[in-house]
Amino acid sequence: MNTNGNAQAEKQVPYALAIDFGTQSVRAIIFDASGNTKGKLKLPFEQPYFSLKPNWAEQYAEFYWEKLCEATNGLKAAVPDAFAKIGAVAVTTVRDTLTCVDEKGEALRPFILWLDERKHGSVSDFPLSKRLIFAAVGMLETVTELRQLSKCNWICANEPEIWAKTYKYVQLSGYINGKLSGKIVDSVASQIGHIPFDYKKKTWQSKSALTACLYDLEPRMNIDLVPSGSLIGGITAKAAAETGIPEGTPLIAAGSDKGCETLGSGTIGDGVASISFGTTSTVQISTLKYVEPRPFIPAYPAVIDNMYNPELEIYRGFWMISWYKNNFASNEEKRAIDLGLSVEQLLDDMLDETPAGNHGLVLQPFWSPGITTPGAKGAIIGFSDIHTKAHLYRAIIEGIGFGLLDGMKVLEKASGYKVKRVMASGGGSASAKVCQTMADIFGVPVQKTQTYENSALGAALAAYKGLGVFKTYEDAVAAMVRVTEEYTPDLENHKLYSAIFNDVYSKMYPSLKGLFKNIRRINKQ
Repeated sequence: MNTNGNAQAEKQVPYALAIDFGTQSVRAIIFDASGNTKGKLKLPFEQPYFSLKPNWAEQYAEFYWEKLCEATNGLKAAVPDAFAKIGAVAVTTVRDTLTCVDEKGEALRPFILWLDERKHGSVSDFPLSKRLIFAAVGMLETVTELRQLSKCNWICANEPEIWAKTYKYVQLSGYINGKLSGKIVDSVASQIGHIPFDYKKKTWQSKSALTACLYDLEPRMNIDLVPSGSLIGGITAKAAAETGIPEGTPLIAAGSDKGCETLGSGTIGDGVASISFGTTSTVQISTLKYVEPRPFIPAYPAVIDNMYNPELEIYRGFWMISWYKNNFASNEEKRAIDLGLSVEQLLDDMLDETPAGNHGLVLQPFWSPGITTPGAKGAIIGFSDIHTKAHLYRAIIEGIGFGLLDGMKVLEKASGYKVKRVMASGGGSASAKVCQTMADIFGVPVQKTQTYENSALGAALAAYKGLGVFKTYEDAVAAMVRVTEEYTPDLENHKLYSAIFNDVYSKMYPSLKGLFKNIRRINKQ
């Protein structure tokens, strides 16, 4: 990766506007062709979702569009000169957040977010041959969970009048692309979720596909797809009036937030993994071959057309920091206001109050179950009278680290790759103490680029590729991504963490699985 800015490119090339939707905020960020940030506006969501019933999570489509317009107009007011130089726009969004739209691209119902836990359906109506195949590889429970969590099935059964009007079933990225360009089109690299997508072939599944039976989705409802880096269309007059983005500005297909993050951190090829310290925490690698981390868990399409991103995730990763703040940090929030600091800065200091290994307190971060651990719940073991809420905070950080290390080991085994360094992205990576703790847990250096907004940077890379500024994504990475910080592991801490991981953490779920089953039976959930 190039550590020198490209001043000549900045003079000759327009800027790229990346619109990055997360679960809890939207960011509008302007980048130049050297990867420098020329303007940024982050707009947090006071209410990221609403719940009509327990464990539901929905949000109005209009909410997302209004927040985008507020962000772009605010950015335009803040940096008018940079905004005037925008030559392309690219959108990246949170994954597995879908709704139904009509032929005009207008939403027929609110989006159902990725963290929604409503369920519908079973595999009892599957052909016996398929049930036997799933059972033979030990995946019948997981496949059942996937079918039940596929929200298209729920809409089809519970909102038939909306389902009958549905023209396309779209990701948030597809909806936003439609609002900006007037074309209901999305990137191949954004199709990640409970949808009938053939991840190996990077196209919609055929009816004969083994897992096509998981979705009650008609093929006509699948959105039209283009490769990342492709021109979707121009910003329409209506969108220009509402967003402030000049009419006709090219809209370039990008990819999912995690895929863009992996690209934006420069994670290409053997030896490097991308870790996202976001609301959902993930570990991804980039491979030329299609590699399933676990049976029926696909490798996702990378933003780079000929590559894949095998991934494992912790659904409620750094969301757990918000959970901790809401339930245990009221005093810190008051102090932060008095001191003019963020509450995260005070929480960060708690890591200095506790040692590596946390005096034996270990957390399993399954506040939401994973695909291959559908019955799991969160767990904390090892409490004694020495433990304080500072220990609980460290337990969250270390627990997320152990979960990501577990995922990294699975990816290494599946791919044959050996991770020698980790690129960190997402809000949690802004903390040097968190990054150092992760380096100690992983036992390899943790590196950061010039920005922790690597998802937006990855979208900007796609925009520049689409404009033809760079011939390949590898050229774009070389010009726009550079390592600026590195955290090397403390070998004594790593030795301690390895013992905890091998002898305690890795045995927690197998040991507690039966108890989790009893909890579900007793509480009927």
